[in-house]
Amino acid sequence: MSHTSVEGVNRQQLIQQLQDFLPADAILSQPEDLRPYECDALSAYRQMPLIVVLPDTTEQIQGILRLCHKINLPVVARGAGTGLSGGALPNENGLLLSLAKLNSIIAINSELRTARVQPGVRNLAISQAVAQFGLFYAPDPSSQIACTIGGNVAENSGGVHCLKYGLTVHNIQQIKIISIAGDLITIGSTGLDCPGYDLLALMTGSEGMLGVIVEVTVKLLPKPECVQTLLAAFDDISKAGTAVADIISAGIIPAGLEMMDKLAIQAAEDFVHAGYPVDAAAILLCELDGSEIEVATHTDAVRELLNNSGATEVRTAKDAQQGLTFWKGRKAAFPAVGRISPD
Repeated sequence: MSHTSVEGVNRQQLIQQLQDFLPADAILSQPEDLRPYECDALSAYRQMPLIVVLPDTTEQIQGILRLCHKINLPVVARGAGTGLSGGALPNENGLLLSLAKLNSIIAINSELRTARVQPGVRNLAISQAVAQFGLFYAPDPSSQIACTIGGNVAENSGGVHCLKYGLTVHNIQQIKIISIAGDLITIGSTGLDCPGYDLLALMTGSEGMLGVIVEVTVKLLPKPECVQTLLAAFDDISKAGTAVADIISAGIIPAGLEMMDKLAIQAAEDFVHAGYPVDAAAILLCELDGSEIEVATHTDAVRELLNNSGATEVRTAKDAQQGLTFWKGRKAAFPAVGRISPD
């Protein structure tokens, strides 16, 4: 969320104004303190912000935005900085608003299958908190151990399970945002279908340009009775693509279906040792979930489809841990490639 670029801002005067509603240690202005905020995971683009603030209450955020609105100062909101789109890239003449301190799970309603959380709550922490109720939060980006729900909403994050369970926009019910003028606005409803324009979808994926998210109500799902993961190797990437089409054409919607090419396979294997066939031109990971009967039926069908598509090898995870190991390599693909990058 930003306004016209502002040149020649008096940093010290801005700090004094911010201290009217923020403690001194929540305001960062020294170069060594600003450096960690110069980029998100898209590190090819870097820019030091004028100032960084770390509020821990909604009221503080309202004060920050009202001040910035008054003096026409650009604002960029930041979650965990794990995004690859440059959505958290600072403005050199603006304020970077970190939401890291708003990291509480406010309430869990196991009957309605919802959870109210602050934007700084980690994606994986939601599923961990609701596991005791036999529930989970479906969107699972590769960075789910670190990324935050506010950033997920801002980027409309997906993950390996988005094929069956959808993106963030399909798994949230309500959000609370603060406008640049400092107004607290609730979008969505406590019901499953909110009348009127779908403003919730408008906000999801807007990268903080339309408001700063301060609370999210997420939808939770029952954990599936059974989960099975298959890994198929191919000597030609086009055969792996054909296998994907064949699986979907058969009316089977896997919980997850992901392809990796040779470079990604080798980089991930060197990084996390997932047991991938490093000589393969491509591998296909397929996760099936549901009842035991449904999963068993679909597993047999998918294995046959993979073989018919030209798979040189098809592995079925012998247990849940091996299934997680298969996925570990896929989720580590980006840092694995980053590890061997020349820069």
